[in-house]
Amino acid sequence: MSGAMHDPAERPLTVAIDGPAASGKGTLAKRLAVVLGVPHLDTGLLYRAVGRRVLDAGADPADAAAATDAAVALVPEDLSRADLRGPVADAAAAKVASVPGVRAALLDFQRRFAQGGAVLDGRDIGTVVLPDAPVKLFVTAGLDVRAQRRYQELVSRGGAVPDFETIRAEMAARDEADRTRTAAPLRPAEDAAILDTSDLDADGALARAEAIIRWKLGV
Repeated sequence: MSGAMHDPAERPLTVAIDGPAASGKGTLAKRLAVVLGVPHLDTGLLYRAVGRRVLDAGADPADAAAATDAAVALVPEDLSRADLRGPVADAAAAKVASVPGVRAALLDFQRRFAQGGAVLDGRDIGTVVLPDAPVKLFVTAGLDVRAQRRYQELVSRGGAVPDFETIRAEMAARDEADRTRTAAPLRPAEDAAILDTSDLDADGALARAEAIIRWKLGV
């Protein structure tokens, strides 16, 4: 299918995917990258890794200077840490992501990654990181649906799991912080296609995304 959708001999294809937590954008991005034969970057890991570096140093992720220093010092190996998921990493990532110095330090990394064609997912890919990407998707889903997905994800990992209402409240707070932050707030790019996954499984979301890409590329 990748050959029918995009000829690798042509200009490298870059797909920018944005959306809130647990919308399904990460799973979709990974699968699209395989279909298109290009690398995938979960840009949220960059901010989680920066947040963890700040915490490791005993500093507050909301401290702009500490967060910027951590972003400048980030190395690829930081993205392989085992503690980049969960409420602590979520909260730290949200704080450092609002720091302009952090975003500036990570911007070049993301753009270099995409130069040969790639699928990047995050919260400001289509609006800030890759505004000229030929294909932009904004993946979303209802808050209750996303909270239930996160709850099931945490249950599957084992260990103590917050109740659904706590997860829902934390996700709503994260959504609000992402939407209202000064630096690159979460919003669809003007030319992004909206993909609501509330009633779609992973296969359905992939099929819808492939249809959008075909339409965008005129194939």
